[in-house]
Amino acid sequence: ATIVVKGTAIGTATNLDGSFSFAIKTGKQTLVARYVGYITKEIDVTIKPGENTLETISLKSNAIGLQEIKIVSSFARDRQTPVAVSTIKPEMIEEKIGTKEFPEILKSTPSVYATKRGGGYGDGRINLRGFDSNNIGVLINGVPVNDMESGKVYWSNWAGLSDVTRTMQVQRGLGASKLALSSVGGTINILTKTTDAKKGGSVYGGMGHNGFAKKAFTFSTGLMDNGFAVTLSGSMTTGDGYATATNFEAYSYFMNISKQINKNHIISFTAFGAPQWHNQRSSHHLIQDWRNYKDGIRHNSDYGIRNGEIYNTGYAYNEYHKPQISLNHFWKINKTTNLSTAAYFSMSNGGGRRVEGPKDHWLEFQYPTGAPYSDTKLTADGLLDYDAVTSENANSLTGSQAIMAMSVNRHDWYGLLSTLNKEFEYMKLTAGFDGRYYKGYHYKEITDLMGGDYYLGRADKNRDNATPLQEGDKISYYNLGEVLWEGLFTQAEYTKENYSGFVSASLSNTSYRRTDFMNYLHSDADQVSDWENFVAYSVKGGFNYNFTTRSNVFVNAGYFTRAPYFRYVFKNYRNDVNEAVKHEKAFSSELGYGYKSKYLNINATLYHTEWLDKAVTKTIGDVFANLTGLDAIHQGIELEARYHPTPKLNVNGMISVGDWTWSDNVIADIYDQDQVRQGTATVYAKDLHVGDAAQTTASLSVDYKIFKGFKLGGTINHFSDLYASFDVENRTSSDVEGIESWKLPSYEVVDAYARYNFKLGGFDATLVGNVDNLLDVEYIADGVDGVNHDATTSPVYYGYGRTWSIGLKLKF
Repeated sequence: ATIVVKGTAIGTATNLDGSFSFAIKTGKQTLVARYVGYITKEIDVTIKPGENTLETISLKSNAIGLQEIKIVSSFARDRQTPVAVSTIKPEMIEEKIGTKEFPEILKSTPSVYATKRGGGYGDGRINLRGFDSNNIGVLINGVPVNDMESGKVYWSNWAGLSDVTRTMQVQRGLGASKLALSSVGGTINILTKTTDAKKGGSVYGGMGHNGFAKKAFTFSTGLMDNGFAVTLSGSMTTGDGYATATNFEAYSYFMNISKQINKNHIISFTAFGAPQWHNQRSSHHLIQDWRNYKDGIRHNSDYGIRNGEIYNTGYAYNEYHKPQISLNHFWKINKTTNLSTAAYFSMSNGGGRRVEGPKDHWLEFQYPTGAPYSDTKLTADGLLDYDAVTSENANSLTGSQAIMAMSVNRHDWYGLLSTLNKEFEYMKLTAGFDGRYYKGYHYKEITDLMGGDYYLGRADKNRDNATPLQEGDKISYYNLGEVLWEGLFTQAEYTKENYSGFVSASLSNTSYRRTDFMNYLHSDADQVSDWENFVAYSVKGGFNYNFTTRSNVFVNAGYFTRAPYFRYVFKNYRNDVNEAVKHEKAFSSELGYGYKSKYLNINATLYHTEWLDKAVTKTIGDVFANLTGLDAIHQGIELEARYHPTPKLNVNGMISVGDWTWSDNVIADIYDQDQVRQGTATVYAKDLHVGDAAQTTASLSVDYKIFKGFKLGGTINHFSDLYASFDVENRTSSDVEGIESWKLPSYEVVDAYARYNFKLGGFDATLVGNVDNLLDVEYIADGVDGVNHDATTSPVYYGYGRTWSIGLKLKF
């Protein structure tokens, strides 16, 4: 926090432990304490000659209901919650987000690897301790948002979330959540804005590289006399994208209406969303190909010019809108008991463009090399030739041979999350219910006949193959996925001055049902499957001991089972149940040490995670295989440090070293459609390093307050031991036994920012500028293992070169 004498520039910033000291005149003075996210406080003091000691200054949050949300979301507390955690505060988000993807805010956090992948807006991804998003629990205000069928998090659905994020925590490993989360790698806990306690608002305007432009506003009534408070926020972001033909248009909105009924009851209604469309780059390329392209690493194969405008092909255009609405009730039953209940609803719509038809290769490229097929239609400039395809379709006597369709993934999601907390002298008991119902709608819909008069689809048993289809008709597949979840959880926490501990357990039942409108006749009873039920559980516990006011040590361990994801339960995109599917299991343990002093904070963690019976299925020829017994061990060490030697200087550092490998070769049983065993197949996975995430990461950040209101900062991030991604289930030939996937070159990237707080016409103004990849380093961020497991044959994505942005916020 900053402490100044009112009306002067005399003052200082607090140390890491909140202490401060500076010289001040004797007599009556007024001190002003400020901290981002809290209400500014004035303290009247009488200063006597000599040394004066103040009482502890407590600042109140500037948000109504924030403390209640923290309880629901299992927000970890320093030196008390025995988990490995890093907290990203709103000031850091404001300073460093620039034009980054939302997951990239976390790239200087231990064991995190985040990239933009192809570079389309919202297409970023994140790995935590070597696990991808379907093994990372993501919570927004305590509500889980991982896809109910696949467990994945599609960040494009939340591309505007950074505009309304108040703070976020990365809880690595088991995490502090009480819910039955299947977070093998960890939990990303995001708290959005609630309702501002103080009347006011802000307007923002920003610009950046390649036409990037952003406009945003926030307005709050503050807490009114009638107990109501309203906060509204919105933004619009547009740009051409770093890579060619990755232009986008995105919006975000946020609304919170809170009513403080009395001192015991608060009701809060929240709605937010981020509708967007964006062109994408889906094709990797070989390194030499990138070097040959005239636009280098900005090259994008996946587009052409149609009617004078950029038009991207299949897997290179996405549109989506996933609003989330929740109603929270916070009830303080008595001094020691409170009940928090959230009812929420999400209804999404959107999808991605696809090419369909017997001549779909006219508008497609080979995966994963990005090379054109022999019949891919290209112009003299190497762009997709839509005019040629349109002409072919117009002259066809059997309808369009290549069309555009939208692969739609809609869902309706209802949830109820209720948590009861009971406090005793040293103990707190928590128990709750987590209920969810999800219905996903999956189909392809014709959006453009590309010059033809009709299209003939052959995948629907309820329609004659000779039926001419038009735009809006469904093709290829049409199915529903339903998921019903019932979960119970409980936790006991014991806290005293020097030590604390917790034990928690959860029990959940996941039920799946599949409906298929194309592979089965409407009269067929098998069109709708039975409900398939999977009971899972988790147990975990931890202990923290504070040796002194500076040093603490913690330990935790846990074990959980996880219901197999939807795609593993039903075989070959039909309602046939995979009887041999197993629960996945995970065991995790951590040992951590913390040191906190006036100028220095250090946190170190040793972790060991065993991922057991990873669910993998594979179709080999005409038969189906369950690859059971695939285990992986993820272990390593993480170190974070923050040094604050003077009020003007902050130094943050991090290093994490992981060792993530597959444990054993496994023998898979192969079954035919009738569940008759046909033989076995061996997967050669033993000791191979897990791909797609840097196993060694490090960062060093420095920021310095040059003069009043002006701060300059920079971060260097290092990534190494990054192995190209590969599908372990494809390692079925003894010829590749023991051969690692290609190891990408290590790289370092420097990002810089500047922040200036000043007065502008009576308004508090903040100007923030960012330059990412300041040195314009050329580096490979993502790679797919090639046929020879080397740099020559492995397709890659390069990371962005130098980019910049600048933005001005006015507060009123």
